[in-house]
Amino acid sequence: LFTPTTPSTAFELGAKINDPYEMYLSDIFTVTANLAGVPAMSIPIGRVDGLPAGGQIIGPHFGEQAMFRTAFALERSLGAEAHQ
Repeated sequence: LFTPTTPSTAFELGAKINDPYEMYLSDIFTVTANLAGVPAMSIPIGRVDGLPAGGQIIGPHFGEQAMFRTAFALERSLGAEAHQ
């Protein structure tokens, strides 16, 4: 399964530090895999308005090898621009 890592684009460092609820919501997409006990990883997929954006790969139990192959293929197809 491939999903966004976060529900919104990146915000500036320190922008939401005084709002714990907003900080919690920025991680809400990663909580599901943790609660389900399945492996997940985030990879860079590019930039939005100059800030990094990520995609999350969620796999089945013991599916890490397939996830790493998928991440490798995605990173190769996206190119170096996704990491800058």
